[in-house]
This record gives sequence, structure tokens and C-alpha cells, in this order.
Amino acid sequence: MPLVMKEQTHDTKEKTCYEIAAQAAYDKKGWDIIILDMMTASIMADYFVICSARNTRQAQSIADNVEEELEKNGYTVRHVEGYRSGRWILIDAGDVVTHVFVDQDRSYYELENLWCDAPRIPFEGE
Repeated sequence: MPLVMKEQTHDTKEKTCYEIAAQAAYDKKGWDIIILDMMTASIMADYFVICSARNTRQAQSIADNVEEELEKNGYTVRHVEGYRSGRWILIDAGDVVTHVFVDQDRSYYELENLWCDAPRIPFEGE
């Protein structure tokens, strides 16, 4: 009787654009990461990923990693704003807009409170 190998199954789920952006921020020690479902709240993007950084250098590192991971996974980063100053960096990838804030600026602008009617999507980094 011939030996037959079982077909290998892959249970890996493809990550969404917001999961990729949030994980990329988490990988560079971004903290207080919030994902907002903006589909019903705004026409700007389907999702906002908001995270904090301890300083401008870390914010730039997070932004670099978010951009790199999104592009590696087939998403086009259309525009990056605020990179030079590093206090509030916005990465526009169409469906997802990632906001990387230095902590003091995040407290000042309070984007998650501005869009408090948008549902939050839970995120726990891997």
C-alpha cells in the first residue's frame, strides 16, 4: 500500500491594510495604538490608525516601517506629510491613513475624540 501524504493546510489569514499598519507601528515600539473604522464617519479613508511615539526620531522610524510594510504587502503609499518635523506624521495609503504622533501633540489634537463616533477595532500587537 503506497504512503500518501496529507495535503498541508495553511490557516494563515491575510492581514488587512490597517492590521499591517498597526503591526508595523507596534514593531517599532509605537504605543497606544488605536484603529478607527472610518467607513461611515468620513470619506477621507476607510480606516485611521493612530499611534504615539516618545520622540520625533521614533515617530520617523515608525513612519518608515509603516510605509515599508504597506508597500511590501502591495499597498501604495500616496503621500507622507509631516515627516521632517516628526511631531505628527500622516501616511496616506488610500484605504488606511496612519497618524504617528509625538505624545504631546497627540494629546493636543485628540483625533480619537474628534472622531469619537467612529467604531474602534481592537488591536493587540503580535
